[in-house]
Amino acid sequence: MPGSIFTFYSYKGGVGRSFTLANVAVLLARWGHRVLCLDWDLEAPGLADYFRPGLPARPTGGVVDLVDDFRQGRFAPEAHVQRLTDAGVLDFVAAGREEPGYVGQMQEIDWAGLYDDGFGEYLEQCREQWAARYDFVLIDSRTGISDIGGICTAHLPDHLVLLFTANRQSILGAVDAAQRADVARNRLPFDRSRLTVLPVLSRFDNREEYDRSEAWRRIVVDETAELYRTWLDQTVEPETMARHLTLPYVSYWSFGEQLPVLSEKTPSADQIAFALETVAAVIACRLDRTDLLAENRDAYVAAVRASRQKFTHDVRISIPRPAVVTANELVAELEKRGVSVTKSLSGDRSLLARTEDDARHLCLVVDGKVSRWQAAEVELFLHRTLGQDRRVIPILTPGTDAASLPGYVGNLRYLRLSGVRGPAEVALDLVGQLKGFARLVDADDDLDLVAVLGQARGSRLRPSRWDLVDELLTSLQSAIGAGDAARTRDLATELAVVVKPRSPNGDGHYAAPPRIRRSIDWLRRTLDTRAQTTKPNHRKDLG
Repeated sequence: MPGSIFTFYSYKGGVGRSFTLANVAVLLARWGHRVLCLDWDLEAPGLADYFRPGLPARPTGGVVDLVDDFRQGRFAPEAHVQRLTDAGVLDFVAAGREEPGYVGQMQEIDWAGLYDDGFGEYLEQCREQWAARYDFVLIDSRTGISDIGGICTAHLPDHLVLLFTANRQSILGAVDAAQRADVARNRLPFDRSRLTVLPVLSRFDNREEYDRSEAWRRIVVDETAELYRTWLDQTVEPETMARHLTLPYVSYWSFGEQLPVLSEKTPSADQIAFALETVAAVIACRLDRTDLLAENRDAYVAAVRASRQKFTHDVRISIPRPAVVTANELVAELEKRGVSVTKSLSGDRSLLARTEDDARHLCLVVDGKVSRWQAAEVELFLHRTLGQDRRVIPILTPGTDAASLPGYVGNLRYLRLSGVRGPAEVALDLVGQLKGFARLVDADDDLDLVAVLGQARGSRLRPSRWDLVDELLTSLQSAIGAGDAARTRDLATELAVVVKPRSPNGDGHYAAPPRIRRSIDWLRRTLDTRAQTTKPNHRKDLG
């Protein structure tokens, strides 16, 4: 998926735009994303000051040099990139060289003339390269309304982060600029979707004058409500989201160019890094899943933080104490098949203290009922799972009734231990699920698709019943080919009923016709191939 380009814009200065961008960039890079920041505030560049400790050297080129490259017929936007040290993949393009000649170089640029000469197409190629090489491109735009502002707000971005303070000039000016940008995009000769806008109330002090601050919150929501319409989940009120997208005023961070996210790594709700994490998480989700943010902010941020995490183990086996012996046998069988396993025993409080999970999937061994400890484990796992391929897979011990389990477990596709299906057989199925090769029917004792097919092949039925079997086999071939497990299970159940003996075989009952035998053999080979992919020494990457 190509990267997303976010422009940070404010109608007036002094709202903390560069401060917010720099801190969001650090967070995204820390969370494992590839990030590029461009200082397009050419008349008052300052983004480099936030990154100064991590820059390998003073910038010797930047955005204004893209113009020189264009004039000279050279395409090398990567030549102006600097990578910050000890910050993950966090790259930076300054406004230009930090030397006296920069001001003259910048003032000589005629942006309108450049676009007449084809600079727009050149910039589009730069945009495509940035989006291909990075997950997120963050552009620091200049304030007000200008040609440069139009490039940053209309031409380049996919999304606009609109920062303003609690005064009408700042709010209305920013909203008007966003509306202008959306109109300007429609006139571009490039394919663009509608501009989505993330309104961020900045430098907001609600610690004193509470009544006045709440009155201004209402003003902000009234003036910006339309901006939420294109992306906010319909179950979430703009007022709720506006509170999450508010950056508090903290006087300590108003001095100099500082990055509080470096020192406040586990912030409390009253610290500014807490709010910056929320904004960064919304950007990381590309303004999606806001219903989850409204429901539980901490879980939303935690899940985003872990979304690029490299897991140490393939699966965690949650073990109730009465099932320790059986669960340990299951773990041994999984390890034989190359699965990396970690265990959690009910009551292991160290699991709750971890900020991140070390296993991609969670397997619950359920013995009669889901324990309160396992319920907490599932809740914690789901809170850490946003936009990730992570699954909860229940394994039921003999006698456990799936219908009696709570919906968040009972409604999941489960595996079952039984007298004829021990840890070795269940481990084989579990490996299949981890690799994406799920069984085509549930592993219940009363239905085995391979067995049903074997019974069908050896049956003697009336011609009318063989016609029905033929129809069911044709449907089964389609369902298996499409990977439709639910449909396969239903058809297998019907087939078992049709081939079930009802009277002694005699006159009028015939063996399976050749066409039906071929269909059955095809299905059995398909199922056998599916099973072979999960046997030892055939391990694929489970991540």
